[in-house]
Amino acid sequence: MSQAAPGAVRAYIGLGANLGDARGSVQAAWQVLGELPGSVAVACSSFYRTAPVDATGPDFINAVAALDTTLTPLALLAGLQAIELRFGRERPYRNAPRTLDLDLLTLGEQVLDTPVLTLPHPRLHLRAFTLVPLAELAPALVLPGLGRVDALLAGVSDQAIVRLDV
Repeated sequence: MSQAAPGAVRAYIGLGANLGDARGSVQAAWQVLGELPGSVAVACSSFYRTAPVDATGPDFINAVAALDTTLTPLALLAGLQAIELRFGRERPYRNAPRTLDLDLLTLGEQVLDTPVLTLPHPRLHLRAFTLVPLAELAPALVLPGLGRVDALLAGVSDQAIVRLDV
C-alpha cells in the first residue's frame, strides 16, 4: 500500500456489486483502493446484502471504505472509475447491474456540485446501503448540509439491509 502524504484527507467510498462474484469483487476492490496514488486504505465496514434500488438484478453486496488521500476530488473520481473498469464495469444504462460500483461519498468537508461530481454524494443520506456501513465506520461524521451520520439512520430504517458474516 502506498503512503498518504501529510495533509491527506479522509474519503469515504461506497463499494457495491451485484454481478458475478459480487462479494469477491467488493473484497478485492477494498484491497485495490490502497494502490491509488497518495492514498492509504484505512478501514472497511462489514459487508451488507441489499436489494437493488431503482434498478433490477440480483441483490447487491455493499460496504463502505475509509481512504486517506491527497488526491483532488476529480482525480479520486477518475481513480475509482479506473478501478471499476479493471473489474469489468460497464454502463449500458442508468442503474444497470454491475460487477463493481465505487461511489465517492465524501472527501473531508468538501462540498462540490458539478455535472461530473457532487459531494457529499447526493443520495448518501437516502440509502441504507451507504448510510448503515458508513455509520459503522464513522457514526459521528457530520455530512455538510445533512447532519451527523448516526442521526440520519432513522430516515432509512424502513429499508431492508442484512449484515453478512465475515
